[in-house]
Amino acid sequence: MTTHDRTDAALSSYDLTTAREAAPAIQSWLEYQRRYLRTPGVQAAIRVGDELVLSTALGTSDEVTGTPLRTDHLFRIASHSKTFTATSILQLVEQGKVRLDDPIEAHVPELAGSALAPVTVRELLGHQGGVIRDGVDKDYWQLMDPFPDRKALVELCLSHGQVFEPNEHFKYTNIGYSLLGLVIESASGLSYGDYVAANITARLGLANTGAEWDPERAGEYAGGHTGLLDGSDVRETIPHVDTRAMAAATGFYSTAEDLTTYGAAHFFGAGQLLTDASKRLLQRDESLVNAHGREIGRYGLGLDIVKVGDRRLVGHSGGYPGHITRTFIDPVDQIVVSVLTNCIGGPAGILATGVVKLLNLAANAPAGSAVPSDIDGRRFCGDFANLMGVMSIALLGDRLVAFFPAAPDPVDSYEELQVIDENTLAVVPAAGFGSIGEKVEFTWDSDGQPEVVRYGGSSRWPVEVFRARRSAQIADAEVHALARRS
Repeated sequence: MTTHDRTDAALSSYDLTTAREAAPAIQSWLEYQRRYLRTPGVQAAIRVGDELVLSTALGTSDEVTGTPLRTDHLFRIASHSKTFTATSILQLVEQGKVRLDDPIEAHVPELAGSALAPVTVRELLGHQGGVIRDGVDKDYWQLMDPFPDRKALVELCLSHGQVFEPNEHFKYTNIGYSLLGLVIESASGLSYGDYVAANITARLGLANTGAEWDPERAGEYAGGHTGLLDGSDVRETIPHVDTRAMAAATGFYSTAEDLTTYGAAHFFGAGQLLTDASKRLLQRDESLVNAHGREIGRYGLGLDIVKVGDRRLVGHSGGYPGHITRTFIDPVDQIVVSVLTNCIGGPAGILATGVVKLLNLAANAPAGSAVPSDIDGRRFCGDFANLMGVMSIALLGDRLVAFFPAAPDPVDSYEELQVIDENTLAVVPAAGFGSIGEKVEFTWDSDGQPEVVRYGGSSRWPVEVFRARRSAQIADAEVHALARRS
């Protein structure tokens, strides 16, 4: 996809009204998925242009104590740190203090004469330096040992740093990005944390973002939780630790709100951090990652590259013990989606991708599908269950759609709905396997809320109503079956 600069950072080609209208449906889907996937907490935010369209915190910060999650709880965002490191390097390049073709030994003299000495800054940024991923003993990720300090980092690079020759393979490396943190310190004369505080977080007013675990703010962090070893497992909470010399690769903390502000600084036309020329360099395809006969990813410089539908996105994921996170940035349409989860194996990537797909669906409403102006489309919306599962009816792009919220892809098998009258919808005619062309009829309770929905001839109820009646419905079926056999 060809990127095109935008001259007005406040202007977005994605319609704000559409995003605002879709936000309640997106939040409802996120909460359904959180419960369905047994995720303790989900913090999520969507920014379109200058506007924070959605900021939500769902579930708990600590599943053991039941502490509710807040939108200002801090998450360890792990490999998001690489985007801050790459941004910092490009700032120093713009200042003439670093060159992309500088060998690492020019900034880390302890590596002079080693196998890694000639590896360039650009090769490290693009994971093309052939550097070992995490070391020969990476049990610090299990909190069995402390993360390496500078001395241990340099010793590791001298003894076991090289795995491949530069540009032989794309090889993702936390150790390589830790070395880039040392480049920033050498070129700027500041510690890594002080540099990013002065040149990124302070410029953007990110009060809830920093380069490393801050024990003085310990009570503000969302609890981290273990993964599920099997379907009956019970999660335990995991303590936070600092990442020492690896902060440039994995140390950062933030919130979903702050990450959307930071992501917006990577829109074309935004000038707070970098020129558009530097952004193009960070965001273009540096590596096409192919393995086992297929493409498994794309990477720029400090940013991974993903396509969701026709939308080309840059950003990063993050995996820290107890927190899994994902942020997507569309620098052209000026959209940022950030989803943070507080457990190992958390579905941040699935959820963030689903949010983008719902935004894409909302933006592509068919002509003539809008709810009539004299009908309040919100009255039809909700989650409706029967024995076969749950269906959501939601407003997206000023029209009503139905989809299955338990599916990891919420738009994989959606149906367009049209309003017939104040009590009746119909599934829009189209080829398909569902109830296309058939009626969706609503019965309302005394408060004007949906009581029963007849969707293509099948009864559905609000989820809690069906939960209360399910056992009796099954028991009645058994009685009727016995009667027919007698």
